[in-house]
Amino acid sequence: MNLSGVRLSVILGKPDPTVSLMNSLIIGIAGGSGAGKTTVTTRILESLDSTRVSVIPHDAYYHDCPPDAQGNVSLMNFDHPDSLETSLLVGHLRELRAGKAVEIPVYDFATYRRTTKTQRVNPTDVVIVEGILIFVSRDLRDLMDIRMYIDTDADERLLRRLKRDLRERDRSVESVMVQYLATVKPMHLEFVEPSKRWADVIIPRGVENAVAIDLVVTRIKSLLEARRSGES
Repeated sequence: MNLSGVRLSVILGKPDPTVSLMNSLIIGIAGGSGAGKTTVTTRILESLDSTRVSVIPHDAYYHDCPPDAQGNVSLMNFDHPDSLETSLLVGHLRELRAGKAVEIPVYDFATYRRTTKTQRVNPTDVVIVEGILIFVSRDLRDLMDIRMYIDTDADERLLRRLKRDLRERDRSVESVMVQYLATVKPMHLEFVEPSKRWADVIIPRGVENAVAIDLVVTRIKSLLEARRSGES
């Protein structure tokens, strides 16, 4: 396991004095497409009281696909920071920290547009934000108390993405590969991979790295306990 020395006190040792005991803990889980972010998130949820945790995917904040691009989605760039309305996510996290519920978008990957529905997220003790580009925006990453990067082999990530897009998004093998070579891989090298320098903890092998995940869970529980003690 590789630990960043920049904010090591967040993961190990005494509680970080910069973490407010009155606000939700915001945990960022980043990594390339297919890295296993959702699986790691699920494992963390299994170790915590799920009633005290909310999960917000950055994917929910994609902009609508322009009508003239609907027929050639394989060439659309969903892996560039500009494809997401990150400012709205930042605003929602600030609202949650202020104790207010938010309505997050619901994105339909069949039409590549937001639906007319929203999903209500109530303030909770822990908010997990998950996405490939969540460390790119300074405004977003500065809201996070713990930043995790799931570091998975590129071939394995591609195979996972291929299976997901074929099964869940009704894509063809050819369209997935065209998109991977045209945008996914270049954007990973330009934005996603470099953003791991902002991570507090880098987790190789994803959910297989039980030691690293246990360390993070232990730290989250410690911070929650510190908050309870501070409020009593």
